[in-house]
Amino acid sequence: MPVAHVRSGDVLQVHTEDCFAGLVRGPADLPSRVCRMPYLNPVSGPFFVEDAEPGDTLAIHLAAITPARDWGVSSTFPHFGALTFTSHTATLQPPLDERVWVYDIDRQSGTVRFRATETDHYVDLPLDPMIGTIGVAPGGFEARSTIVPDVHGGNLDTPELRPGTTLYLGVNVHGAMLALGDGHARQGEGEACGVGVEIATVTTLTIEVIKGVSTVWPRLETDREIMSIGCARPLEDAYRIAQRDLIAWTAELTGLDDLDAYQLVSQAGRAPIGNVCDPNYTVLAAIDKALLPASAPVGGYGALHARLRQCAAELR
Repeated sequence: MPVAHVRSGDVLQVHTEDCFAGLVRGPADLPSRVCRMPYLNPVSGPFFVEDAEPGDTLAIHLAAITPARDWGVSSTFPHFGALTFTSHTATLQPPLDERVWVYDIDRQSGTVRFRATETDHYVDLPLDPMIGTIGVAPGGFEARSTIVPDVHGGNLDTPELRPGTTLYLGVNVHGAMLALGDGHARQGEGEACGVGVEIATVTTLTIEVIKGVSTVWPRLETDREIMSIGCARPLEDAYRIAQRDLIAWTAELTGLDDLDAYQLVSQAGRAPIGNVCDPNYTVLAAIDKALLPASAPVGGYGALHARLRQCAAELR
């Protein structure tokens, strides 16, 4: 059941809890002891979006993401992450130790402090808040865990989901049913250990329904780039999905044929990895909008990103 009904054009301020539901606060709070498996990665919502119907696209602009506390946590899990064996990657090696790291967050200086657990080494990293999980309901009456990324969005876990980014998601059910959570103070590309610097957030976003326009895979737009997202296993299939979608998007925006768009993306694109640890992996394909013909509508979707960006600036 939705927690609230919202309309296209609304501004939402959403409080989200961290992926551990706030239960991991120090080195002794091992997730396997204090969390109820598999009830991890809680999200806020869902929000019923009036007038959103299957075949539409929901645009979500992330206006602000503010850490709700002055600390965040990360951890290793015995059977989770890119460099340990899992149920899908079976090996004979022993599982990794479970360990918790606590990060101090200084919002004034814009830093996140890493402290080693076995030595006195520490280093201040840039605070770069993001939302790890954001999506709409999948189609076909399917229920998916919030840890799974796919065509509906979900646990995309890409640092590109930061303030200033617009996310485009295809609507699968009446009302879209938008939900979000899993904030990170920062995360490296790939989220190798499976856990970012997990935080509770206050996230401000604006939404708009684009009627009659379908979006098959999640897409992102920033002031500088357009990006397509692929989610799959193995990793190369996620890569192929993202590349194929970006080539199609580029061709649509520019009038280039598919092979010319393929050549342009091949020589000028980026392919950042979102995660390599979830049930599906996430890979992005990105290209700088400045490389597209000047006659192309910036980003497509009726130049919606620029308008939502301006609305977000007026909120400050």
